[in-house]
Amino acid sequence: MKWSTSLSKAPDLGRAIEEVVAPIEHDLAATPDLVFVFASGHHRIAFDRLPAMLGERLGDARLVGCSASGVIGGGGELEQRAGLAVTAASLPGVQIDAWRLEADDLAPGSEHHRRCAALAQRCAGEPPQILIFADPFTFPTERLLRSFGQAFEHSVIAGGLASGGEAPGECALFLDQGMWYSGALVVALSGNIEMVTAVAQGCRPIGEPMFVSACEGNRLDGLDGRSPFEVLNDLFAAANDDDRRLMSHSLFLGVAMRPGESEYARGDYLVRNVMGGDPRSGALWVGADLHERQVVQFHLRDARTSAEDLGEVLGGLGTQLEDTGAPSGGLLFSCTGRGEGLYGVNGHDSGQFIGRFGNVPLGGFFCNGEIGQVAGLPFVHGYTSAFAVFRPRD
Repeated sequence: MKWSTSLSKAPDLGRAIEEVVAPIEHDLAATPDLVFVFASGHHRIAFDRLPAMLGERLGDARLVGCSASGVIGGGGELEQRAGLAVTAASLPGVQIDAWRLEADDLAPGSEHHRRCAALAQRCAGEPPQILIFADPFTFPTERLLRSFGQAFEHSVIAGGLASGGEAPGECALFLDQGMWYSGALVVALSGNIEMVTAVAQGCRPIGEPMFVSACEGNRLDGLDGRSPFEVLNDLFAAANDDDRRLMSHSLFLGVAMRPGESEYARGDYLVRNVMGGDPRSGALWVGADLHERQVVQFHLRDARTSAEDLGEVLGGLGTQLEDTGAPSGGLLFSCTGRGEGLYGVNGHDSGQFIGRFGNVPLGGFFCNGEIGQVAGLPFVHGYTSAFAVFRPRD
Protein backbone atom coordinates (compact mmCIF):
# COMPACT_ATOMS: atom_id res chain seq x y z
CA MET A 1 0.00 0.00 0.00
CA LYS A 2 1.34 3.40 -0.97
CA TRP A 3 -0.17 6.90 -0.76
CA SER A 4 0.77 10.28 -2.16
CA THR A 5 -0.77 13.73 -1.94
CA SER A 6 -0.15 17.08 -3.61
CA LEU A 7 -1.56 20.58 -3.73
CA SER A 8 -1.71 23.40 -6.28
CA LYS A 9 -2.75 27.03 -5.89
CA ALA A 10 -2.66 27.71 -9.64
CA PRO A 11 -5.88 29.46 -10.76
CA ASP A 12 -5.80 27.74 -14.17
CA LEU A 13 -7.11 24.17 -13.93
CA GLY A 14 -4.81 22.76 -16.60
CA ARG A 15 -1.75 24.10 -14.85
CA ALA A 16 -3.09 23.00 -11.46
CA ILE A 17 -3.51 19.43 -12.70
CA GLU A 18 0.04 19.39 -14.02
CA GLU A 19 1.29 20.57 -10.63
CA VAL A 20 -0.62 17.96 -8.61
CA VAL A 21 -0.06 14.98 -10.91
CA ALA A 22 3.72 15.23 -11.25
CA PRO A 23 4.61 14.50 -7.60
CA ILE A 24 2.03 11.71 -7.42
CA GLU A 25 3.49 10.02 -10.51
CA HIS A 26 6.93 10.31 -8.93
CA ASP A 27 5.87 8.96 -5.52
CA LEU A 28 3.75 6.04 -6.69
CA ALA A 29 5.70 5.08 -9.83
CA ALA A 30 2.56 3.23 -10.90
CA THR A 31 -1.05 3.90 -11.85
CA PRO A 32 -3.01 4.52 -8.64
CA ASP A 33 -6.09 2.49 -7.78
CA LEU A 34 -7.98 5.27 -5.98
CA VAL A 35 -7.81 9.05 -6.34
CA PHE A 36 -9.46 11.66 -4.12
CA VAL A 37 -9.82 15.14 -5.60
CA PHE A 38 -10.98 18.31 -3.84
CA ALA A 39 -11.32 21.54 -5.81
CA SER A 40 -12.09 25.07 -4.71
CA GLY A 41 -14.93 27.05 -6.25
CA HIS A 42 -12.39 29.08 -8.20
CA HIS A 43 -12.30 26.14 -10.64
CA ARG A 44 -16.11 25.95 -10.91
CA ILE A 45 -16.20 26.90 -14.57
CA ALA A 46 -14.22 23.73 -15.35
CA PHE A 47 -15.79 21.32 -12.83
CA ASP A 48 -17.45 19.33 -15.62
CA ARG A 49 -14.06 18.76 -17.28
CA LEU A 50 -12.06 18.07 -14.12
CA PRO A 51 -12.66 14.29 -13.81
CA ALA A 52 -11.74 13.59 -17.43
CA MET A 53 -8.65 15.81 -17.28
CA LEU A 54 -7.39 13.96 -14.21
CA GLY A 55 -8.31 10.61 -15.72
CA GLU A 56 -6.17 11.32 -18.77
CA ARG A 57 -3.14 11.65 -16.48
CA LEU A 58 -3.88 9.10 -13.76
CA GLY A 59 -5.31 6.25 -15.84
CA ASP A 60 -8.14 3.98 -14.79
CA ALA A 61 -8.13 4.82 -11.08
CA ARG A 62 -11.46 5.18 -9.31
CA LEU A 63 -11.86 8.91 -8.82
CA VAL A 64 -13.99 10.46 -6.08
CA GLY A 65 -14.22 13.92 -4.55
CA CYS A 66 -16.08 17.19 -4.30
CA SER A 67 -15.92 20.96 -4.33
CA ALA A 68 -14.51 22.70 -1.28
CA SER A 69 -14.08 26.13 0.29
CA GLY A 70 -10.57 25.04 1.19
CA VAL A 71 -8.36 22.09 0.30
CA ILE A 72 -5.71 20.09 2.16
CA GLY A 73 -2.78 18.18 0.72
CA GLY A 74 0.94 18.10 0.08
CA GLY A 75 1.64 19.18 3.65
CA GLY A 76 -0.41 22.37 3.37
CA GLU A 77 -3.86 23.95 3.46
CA LEU A 78 -5.41 26.50 1.08
CA GLU A 79 -8.51 28.39 2.23
CA GLN A 80 -10.72 30.87 0.38
CA ARG A 81 -8.44 30.93 -2.67
CA ALA A 82 -7.81 28.83 -5.75
CA GLY A 83 -6.83 25.35 -4.70
CA LEU A 84 -6.73 21.81 -6.05
CA ALA A 85 -5.73 18.89 -3.81
CA VAL A 86 -5.28 15.31 -4.99
CA THR A 87 -4.56 12.27 -2.85
CA ALA A 88 -3.86 8.99 -4.64
CA ALA A 89 -3.25 5.45 -3.42
CA SER A 90 -2.00 2.16 -4.76
CA LEU A 91 -4.02 -0.45 -2.88
CA PRO A 92 -2.95 -4.03 -3.62
CA GLY A 93 -5.38 -6.60 -2.30
CA VAL A 94 -8.13 -3.99 -1.83
CA GLN A 95 -11.50 -4.03 -3.59
CA ILE A 96 -13.03 -0.62 -4.28
CA ASP A 97 -16.79 -0.25 -4.65
CA ALA A 98 -18.08 3.24 -5.39
CA TRP A 99 -21.49 4.56 -6.34
CA ARG A 100 -23.66 7.66 -6.35
CA LEU A 101 -27.17 8.00 -4.96
CA GLU A 102 -29.90 10.59 -4.51
CA ALA A 103 -32.21 11.01 -1.53
CA ASP A 104 -34.91 8.86 -3.20
CA ASP A 105 -32.44 5.98 -3.44
CA LEU A 106 -32.61 5.44 0.33
CA ALA A 107 -36.03 3.81 -0.04
CA PRO A 108 -36.21 0.02 0.50
CA GLY A 109 -35.65 -1.97 -2.67
CA SER A 110 -33.50 0.67 -4.33
CA GLU A 111 -30.28 -0.01 -6.23
CA HIS A 112 -28.40 1.37 -3.22
CA HIS A 113 -29.92 -1.28 -0.96
CA ARG A 114 -29.16 -4.00 -3.49
CA ARG A 115 -25.55 -2.84 -3.64
CA CYS A 116 -25.31 -2.90 0.15
CA ALA A 117 -26.79 -6.40 0.33
CA ALA A 118 -24.34 -7.72 -2.26
CA LEU A 119 -21.43 -6.03 -0.51
CA ALA A 120 -22.47 -7.42 2.87
CA GLN A 121 -22.62 -10.92 1.43
CA ARG A 122 -19.21 -10.62 -0.20
CA CYS A 123 -17.57 -9.09 2.89
CA ALA A 124 -19.12 -11.41 5.46
CA GLY A 125 -16.89 -11.49 8.54
CA GLU A 126 -14.90 -8.36 7.64
CA PRO A 127 -17.15 -5.33 7.13
CA PRO A 128 -16.04 -2.76 4.54
CA GLN A 129 -14.52 0.58 5.45
CA ILE A 130 -16.85 3.31 4.18
CA LEU A 131 -16.25 6.89 3.02
CA ILE A 132 -19.13 9.26 2.24
CA PHE A 133 -19.12 12.56 0.36
CA ALA A 134 -22.49 14.34 0.21
CA ASP A 135 -24.12 17.55 -0.93
CA PRO A 136 -25.26 19.42 2.22
CA PHE A 137 -28.30 20.99 0.53
CA THR A 138 -29.95 18.06 -1.26
CA PHE A 139 -29.05 14.89 0.62
CA PRO A 140 -30.11 13.57 4.09
CA THR A 141 -26.74 12.24 5.21
CA GLU A 142 -27.94 11.20 8.66
CA ARG A 143 -30.45 8.87 7.00
CA LEU A 144 -27.65 7.31 4.97
CA LEU A 145 -25.62 6.75 8.13
CA ARG A 146 -28.58 5.01 9.74
CA SER A 147 -28.99 2.76 6.71
CA PHE A 148 -25.33 1.77 6.89
CA GLY A 149 -25.71 1.13 10.60
CA GLN A 150 -28.29 -1.49 9.74
CA ALA A 151 -26.40 -3.02 6.81
CA PHE A 152 -22.85 -2.85 8.22
CA GLU A 153 -23.04 -2.67 11.98
CA HIS A 154 -19.29 -2.87 12.53
CA SER A 155 -18.06 -0.79 9.59
CA VAL A 156 -15.91 2.26 10.26
CA ILE A 157 -17.36 5.31 8.47
CA ALA A 158 -15.86 8.72 7.71
CA GLY A 159 -16.25 11.54 5.18
CA GLY A 160 -17.47 15.07 4.68
CA LEU A 161 -20.14 17.28 3.17
CA ALA A 162 -19.12 19.27 0.11
CA SER A 163 -18.51 23.00 0.53
CA GLY A 164 -17.67 25.98 -1.62
CA GLY A 165 -21.33 26.83 -2.30
CA GLU A 166 -24.12 28.54 -0.40
CA ALA A 167 -27.24 27.09 -2.03
CA PRO A 168 -28.54 23.97 -3.80
CA GLY A 169 -26.78 23.45 -7.12
CA GLU A 170 -23.51 25.09 -6.06
CA CYS A 171 -21.57 22.20 -4.47
CA ALA A 172 -20.15 19.60 -6.85
CA LEU A 173 -19.52 15.87 -6.46
CA PHE A 174 -17.05 13.94 -8.66
CA LEU A 175 -17.15 10.21 -9.35
CA ASP A 176 -15.02 8.60 -12.06
CA GLN A 177 -15.81 10.57 -15.24
CA GLY A 178 -18.96 12.25 -13.91
CA MET A 179 -19.89 15.44 -12.04
CA TRP A 180 -23.16 16.26 -10.22
CA TYR A 181 -24.59 19.06 -8.10
CA SER A 182 -26.71 16.85 -5.83
CA GLY A 183 -26.78 13.54 -4.00
CA ALA A 184 -24.02 11.60 -2.27
CA LEU A 185 -21.07 9.36 -3.09
CA VAL A 186 -20.19 6.15 -1.29
CA VAL A 187 -16.77 4.49 -1.39
CA ALA A 188 -16.54 1.05 0.24
CA LEU A 189 -13.07 -0.43 0.73
CA SER A 190 -12.71 -4.13 1.50
CA GLY A 191 -9.90 -6.66 1.61
CA ASN A 192 -6.40 -5.83 2.82
CA ILE A 193 -7.15 -2.39 4.29
CA GLU A 194 -8.02 -0.98 7.68
CA MET A 195 -9.33 2.54 8.32
CA VAL A 196 -8.81 4.05 11.76
CA THR A 197 -10.69 7.25 12.61
CA ALA A 198 -10.60 10.01 15.21
CA VAL A 199 -12.76 13.12 15.72
CA ALA A 200 -11.56 16.32 17.39
CA GLN A 201 -14.74 18.11 18.49
CA GLY A 202 -12.83 21.13 19.80
CA CYS A 203 -14.86 21.72 22.96
CA ARG A 204 -14.41 21.47 26.73
CA PRO A 205 -17.11 20.79 29.31
CA ILE A 206 -18.21 23.41 31.84
CA GLY A 207 -20.25 22.90 34.97
CA GLU A 208 -21.24 19.36 35.89
CA PRO A 209 -22.94 16.47 34.09
CA MET A 210 -26.73 16.54 34.52
CA PHE A 211 -29.68 14.32 33.73
CA VAL A 212 -32.28 15.42 31.20
CA SER A 213 -35.41 15.60 33.34
CA ALA A 214 -37.82 16.93 30.69
CA CYS A 215 -37.62 17.10 26.90
CA GLU A 216 -39.52 16.65 23.66
CA GLY A 217 -37.60 15.85 20.51
CA ASN A 218 -34.74 18.34 20.36
CA ARG A 219 -36.32 20.71 22.89
CA LEU A 220 -34.65 20.57 26.30
CA ASP A 221 -37.06 21.59 29.09
CA GLY A 222 -35.41 20.32 32.25
CA LEU A 223 -32.00 19.53 33.73
CA ASP A 224 -31.98 17.83 37.12
CA GLY A 225 -35.46 19.26 37.68
CA ARG A 226 -34.48 22.86 36.80
CA SER A 227 -34.96 24.85 33.62
CA PRO A 228 -31.95 25.03 31.30
CA PHE A 229 -31.95 28.83 31.58
CA GLU A 230 -31.62 28.61 35.36
CA VAL A 231 -28.64 26.29 34.97
CA LEU A 232 -27.02 28.60 32.41
CA ASN A 233 -27.57 31.64 34.64
CA ASP A 234 -25.71 29.91 37.45
CA LEU A 235 -22.90 28.87 35.10
CA PHE A 236 -22.63 32.42 33.80
CA ALA A 237 -22.46 33.88 37.31
CA ALA A 238 -19.61 31.53 38.26
CA ALA A 239 -17.67 31.91 34.98
CA ASN A 240 -14.65 34.10 34.31
CA ASP A 241 -14.78 36.88 31.73
CA ASP A 242 -13.43 34.69 28.89
CA ASP A 243 -16.01 31.97 29.45
CA ARG A 244 -18.81 34.51 29.72
CA ARG A 245 -17.81 35.84 26.30
CA LEU A 246 -17.79 32.33 24.85
CA MET A 247 -21.18 31.52 26.32
CA SER A 248 -22.67 34.29 24.19
CA HIS A 249 -21.64 32.72 20.87
CA SER A 250 -19.88 29.38 21.33
CA LEU A 251 -22.13 27.36 23.64
CA PHE A 252 -22.80 23.68 22.94
CA LEU A 253 -24.45 20.72 24.64
CA GLY A 254 -22.57 17.45 25.01
CA VAL A 255 -24.61 14.23 25.05
CA ALA A 256 -22.86 11.42 26.94
CA MET A 257 -22.22 8.40 24.75
CA ARG A 258 -21.45 5.92 27.53
CA PRO A 259 -24.50 5.83 29.83
CA GLY A 260 -24.07 4.50 33.33
CA GLU A 261 -20.57 5.84 33.95
CA SER A 262 -19.71 7.46 37.28
CA GLU A 263 -17.43 10.08 35.70
CA TYR A 264 -17.36 11.84 32.32
CA ALA A 265 -14.59 13.83 30.64
CA ARG A 266 -13.89 15.61 27.38
CA GLY A 267 -14.24 13.09 24.58
CA ASP A 268 -17.04 11.14 26.27
CA TYR A 269 -19.66 13.38 24.67
CA LEU A 270 -21.25 13.87 21.28
CA VAL A 271 -21.19 17.67 21.02
CA ARG A 272 -24.22 19.36 19.46
CA ASN A 273 -25.18 22.99 18.75
CA VAL A 274 -27.41 24.99 21.07
CA MET A 275 -29.65 26.50 18.40
CA GLY A 276 -31.84 28.81 20.46
CA GLY A 277 -33.95 29.24 23.55
CA ASP A 278 -37.10 30.67 25.07
CA PRO A 279 -36.42 32.83 28.16
CA ARG A 280 -40.08 32.66 29.20
CA SER A 281 -40.22 28.89 29.47
CA GLY A 282 -36.50 28.38 30.06
CA ALA A 283 -36.29 25.81 27.24
CA LEU A 284 -33.41 25.30 24.82
CA TRP A 285 -33.36 23.77 21.34
CA VAL A 286 -30.32 21.65 20.50
CA GLY A 287 -29.06 19.79 17.45
CA ALA A 288 -30.00 16.32 18.70
CA ASP A 289 -33.07 14.39 19.75
CA LEU A 290 -33.05 13.90 23.51
CA HIS A 291 -34.64 11.51 25.96
CA GLU A 292 -35.17 11.65 29.71
CA ARG A 293 -32.44 10.34 32.02
CA GLN A 294 -29.83 11.07 29.36
CA VAL A 295 -26.59 12.56 30.74
CA VAL A 296 -25.62 15.90 29.22
CA GLN A 297 -23.18 18.70 29.97
CA PHE A 298 -22.67 22.18 28.52
CA HIS A 299 -19.50 22.81 26.50
CA LEU A 300 -17.56 25.83 25.21
CA ARG A 301 -15.30 26.20 22.19
CA ASP A 302 -12.38 28.50 21.39
CA ALA A 303 -9.00 28.25 19.65
CA ARG A 304 -7.08 27.20 22.76
CA THR A 305 -9.62 24.54 23.68
CA SER A 306 -9.73 23.30 20.11
CA ALA A 307 -5.95 22.99 19.94
CA GLU A 308 -5.81 21.14 23.27
CA ASP A 309 -8.56 18.77 22.20
CA LEU A 310 -6.82 18.12 18.88
CA GLY A 311 -3.63 17.22 20.72
CA GLU A 312 -5.48 14.74 22.94
CA VAL A 313 -7.28 13.18 19.98
CA LEU A 314 -4.10 12.77 17.93
CA GLY A 315 -2.43 11.27 20.98
CA GLY A 316 -5.24 8.74 21.23
CA LEU A 317 -4.95 7.99 17.53
CA GLY A 318 -1.24 7.38 17.97
CA THR A 319 -1.98 4.94 20.78
CA GLN A 320 -4.34 3.01 18.49
CA LEU A 321 -1.63 2.77 15.85
CA GLU A 322 1.41 2.14 18.03
CA ASP A 323 1.47 -1.63 17.48
CA THR A 324 1.76 -1.30 13.71
CA GLY A 325 3.60 1.99 13.26
CA ALA A 326 2.59 4.97 11.17
CA PRO A 327 -0.29 4.67 8.71
CA SER A 328 0.30 4.61 4.96
CA GLY A 329 -1.89 7.64 4.29
CA GLY A 330 -4.83 9.61 5.55
CA LEU A 331 -7.68 12.03 4.92
CA LEU A 332 -8.67 15.07 6.99
CA PHE A 333 -12.23 16.41 6.96
CA SER A 334 -12.13 19.78 8.74
CA CYS A 335 -14.95 22.23 9.35
CA THR A 336 -15.01 25.50 7.44
CA GLY A 337 -15.25 27.13 10.89
CA ARG A 338 -11.77 25.91 11.83
CA GLY A 339 -8.58 26.73 9.94
CA GLU A 340 -7.28 30.29 9.83
CA GLY A 341 -10.59 31.73 11.01
CA LEU A 342 -10.31 29.88 14.33
CA TYR A 343 -6.56 29.70 14.93
CA GLY A 344 -5.27 32.79 13.14
CA VAL A 345 -2.61 30.69 11.40
CA ASN A 346 -2.58 28.57 8.28
CA GLY A 347 -2.30 24.79 8.33
CA HIS A 348 -2.88 24.24 12.05
CA ASP A 349 -4.67 20.89 12.13
CA SER A 350 -2.79 19.20 9.29
CA GLY A 351 0.44 20.57 10.75
CA GLN A 352 -0.32 19.01 14.12
CA PHE A 353 -0.99 15.67 12.41
CA ILE A 354 2.29 15.82 10.48
CA GLY A 355 4.14 16.86 13.62
CA ARG A 356 2.96 13.73 15.38
CA PHE A 357 3.01 11.16 12.56
CA GLY A 358 5.74 12.49 10.29
CA ASN A 359 5.38 12.77 6.53
CA VAL A 360 2.34 10.53 6.24
CA PRO A 361 0.52 11.70 3.08
CA LEU A 362 -2.57 13.58 4.30
CA GLY A 363 -5.19 15.04 1.98
CA GLY A 364 -8.68 16.39 2.51
CA PHE A 365 -10.86 19.48 2.52
CA PHE A 366 -12.80 21.98 4.60
CA CYS A 367 -16.37 20.70 4.94
CA ASN A 368 -19.93 21.87 5.50
CA GLY A 369 -20.19 18.97 7.94
CA GLU A 370 -17.77 16.24 8.96
CA ILE A 371 -18.56 12.53 9.27
CA GLY A 372 -16.78 10.63 12.00
CA GLN A 373 -17.23 8.05 14.72
CA VAL A 374 -17.94 8.81 18.40
CA ALA A 375 -18.16 5.83 20.72
CA GLY A 376 -18.15 3.55 17.68
CA LEU A 377 -21.12 5.23 15.96
CA PRO A 378 -20.96 7.56 12.93
CA PHE A 379 -22.41 11.07 13.09
CA VAL A 380 -22.43 14.25 11.04
CA HIS A 381 -20.57 16.86 13.08
CA GLY A 382 -19.90 20.59 12.96
CA TYR A 383 -16.77 22.52 13.99
CA THR A 384 -14.70 19.32 14.10
CA SER A 385 -11.69 17.82 12.40
CA ALA A 386 -12.33 14.18 11.51
CA PHE A 387 -9.31 12.06 10.58
CA ALA A 388 -9.33 8.78 8.65
CA VAL A 389 -5.98 6.99 8.34
CA PHE A 390 -5.28 3.84 6.37
CA ARG A 391 -2.96 0.86 6.73
CA PRO A 392 -2.86 -2.72 5.43
CA ARG A 393 -4.98 -5.11 7.44
CA ASP A 394 -2.36 -7.89 7.17
